Amino acid sequence: MTIASSSPPSRLPLGGAQGAGTKSRTRRARSRENQGDGRLAAVFIAPALLGFLVFLLWPTLRGVYLSFTRFNLLTPPEWVGLDNYVRMVNDPIFWDSLSVTVEYVFINIGVQTVAALAVAVLLQRLTQSAVLRGIVLTPYLMSNVVAGIVWLWILDTQLGIGNEIIAGIGADRVPFLADETWAVPTIALINVWRHVGYTALLLFAGLMAIPNDMYEAAKVDGASEWRMFWRITMPLLRPVLAVVLIMTVIGSFQVFDTVAVTTAGGPANATNVLQYYIYGAAFGRFQFGYASAMSVALLVVLSAITVLQYRLTRAGQSDLG
Repeated sequence: MTIASSSPPSRLPLGGAQGAGTKSRTRRARSRENQGDGRLAAVFIAPALLGFLVFLLWPTLRGVYLSFTRFNLLTPPEWVGLDNYVRMVNDPIFWDSLSVTVEYVFINIGVQTVAALAVAVLLQRLTQSAVLRGIVLTPYLMSNVVAGIVWLWILDTQLGIGNEIIAGIGADRVPFLADETWAVPTIALINVWRHVGYTALLLFAGLMAIPNDMYEAAKVDGASEWRMFWRITMPLLRPVLAVVLIMTVIGSFQVFDTVAVTTAGGPANATNVLQYYIYGAAFGRFQFGYASAMSVALLVVLSAITVLQYRLTRAGQSDLG
């Protein structure tokens, strides 16, 4: 009688089993490393996240809520719905403050961008001295309040050294900060003086990312500096310039310090920018609900301008391939 032999069950080779075990241990080790990295990242992110939640997100949400209330700090907020927004739409001072702010923004952005771009190109094409870059940045190290006070002294109509020089050459003294015509351009130029160095260094960093080979090839082809600027520098600098413009526009709409220490919104509300008007409504007249409504309106305007700028300037795209 013949007994049929059954084939033994298939088994993995010893080397294959060891390899699978090694891979499994490697995956577990990597998983533990990733978990450790995640915990470490959470530790480093936690302070910034806490600051964002406490000092940015919560005040923003609180401000949106207060914009629908009547609140003066002394009594609990009283829900009034859209009354603050209706009042804002019918408030001529609000619209006048907005127009003054827009005028300031146009002057500040126009002059600052052109000046910063010129300084950045000169730093790139002529010299890359760290000392000169430090000198260019020096005004930015001064606070807005200090810069405003210094220029208030310089431009004083009677005692300011600026007007002393003007009078010394035989011209009439100019009431830079006391005249409705001169006040907004003067404040804009004060802030240009303070911020142009910082903006120039941002643009300079963008210029340093442009390969020098392109300029060398253009020189070989006989291109002038002016032609290289328009054909090479500007197209390749566009993404950085777009981001800088977005940042400077947002900052310009929030001008407050310089106005507060130089003109206090005068003369005759000629420099009553929106942020100063909001401050006066909140801390001068204790109308925190109305001030919050204007702040929310400013937030919406800045968000719309930022999205529009981002799309029109194609800030997320680069021509540097």
